[in-house]
Amino acid sequence: MTTIDTPTATNTLNSYNPSTGELVGSVPVTPANQVDAVIAKARAAQPAWAALSAQERAEMLKPAGEALMARSEELGRILSLEQGKPLAEGIGEVNACGAGMAETVDEIAQAVQPQVLKGDGAQSLLCYDPFGVCAAITPWNFPILMPHWAVVPALVAGNTVVLKPSEQTPLIADEYVKVLNEFLPEGVLQVIHGEDDQGKALVAGDVDMIAFTGSKTAGQHIMAAAAPGLKRLILELGSKDPCIVLEGADLEQAATFAARNSFRNCGQVCVSTERIYVQESIKDAFMDKLLEQTRAFTIGDCLDDNANIGPMVMREQKEHVLRQVHDAISKGAKVLFGGNEHEGNFVEPTVLDGVTHDMDIMTTETFGPIACVATVRDADEAVELANDTEYGLGAVVFGDDETARKVGRRLTAGMIGVNRSMGGVGGAPWVGARHSGIGYHSGPLGHRQFCQVRVITTNEA
Repeated sequence: MTTIDTPTATNTLNSYNPSTGELVGSVPVTPANQVDAVIAKARAAQPAWAALSAQERAEMLKPAGEALMARSEELGRILSLEQGKPLAEGIGEVNACGAGMAETVDEIAQAVQPQVLKGDGAQSLLCYDPFGVCAAITPWNFPILMPHWAVVPALVAGNTVVLKPSEQTPLIADEYVKVLNEFLPEGVLQVIHGEDDQGKALVAGDVDMIAFTGSKTAGQHIMAAAAPGLKRLILELGSKDPCIVLEGADLEQAATFAARNSFRNCGQVCVSTERIYVQESIKDAFMDKLLEQTRAFTIGDCLDDNANIGPMVMREQKEHVLRQVHDAISKGAKVLFGGNEHEGNFVEPTVLDGVTHDMDIMTTETFGPIACVATVRDADEAVELANDTEYGLGAVVFGDDETARKVGRRLTAGMIGVNRSMGGVGGAPWVGARHSGIGYHSGPLGHRQFCQVRVITTNEA
């Protein structure tokens, strides 16, 4: 990273524990006028990095996975203290990145190998070349996993990377970069810290592609800023994921999923269940089970062993969630569980019944621990309401297998789960539709998003 002055009150980015407000640590802010120098360093390092084979680059990164796992308790504690999630989940997030590193980098290296196509007396070689310098801008809800998703495929594909993590969770991202840089050549991976000015400078700088995960509004600004240079984009944006529960569903399974997917990480998950549509004939039985599941969740500090939900990451997020809840109640929604005010950044798991699409909480992303339940007559009404959104990241359907599959195929989300979560099997991409994103991550298709495809055609010998 570019050398800057010793941190002072004006050039230090502080990270605070969202449970207590206590200072966790700080990192030096990268002055916006030095971002171009950081990018230039990445540009200078890229040719030598790209000259290595994808497998050689993969082999360099494998020891970083072992290093992450060796430090998982230390790094997991940092992650949880500055993001708020329970300590076990923070440690688990670090371990997941480390444990999957070797398999992931091998998969990426294989995905970007040249492919041969033959026909009509000719042969075409499909080459997957790096773009050059990749800017990665990542959020706070999974503050090591989200950088990992962007940084690792970009690097194995032969790009150099400048990472700008969320200003809410700079410490764990900084440690992540330090671990990887133990095994990488200088300049291949750098991190910059700051807020809007640093992000804007990075997007406007001499980068070839931008991988961003965050809000739709921020994604729109990035897309507009990238347009003059026609920079390649991977944008994972907001969502308003529906869960449909129909006759024939295993109600225990459906309620367990709906509760966990509404409340985990305090609802701060891009594929959180934010809308639940239940067929009226099974509504009462489903609600009994949903409320039973909800009672199993307890809010508390990340170091509290009795808590399985932490705080919202910041007060502004809590205020947004509560505004939506109060608006829904004022328009007729009923609170069946929770809804009580708490000090600090805590929002307790809350179940709302009788919600409608006239309420902001059913149309605008919430990103909080609120289960919103609406009653539908049949599958057709459920599909109509589930698709009544600008978003389309994930969706889930529970019902008898045949009906659920048919309903799932009618939904406009990028990833659809039928009687299970929406996550795909190994090799499937993480992909959104509509305003939930452009481009995608994971699996061979996602890995190739970090590459320029070149087709070289010759006469077949």
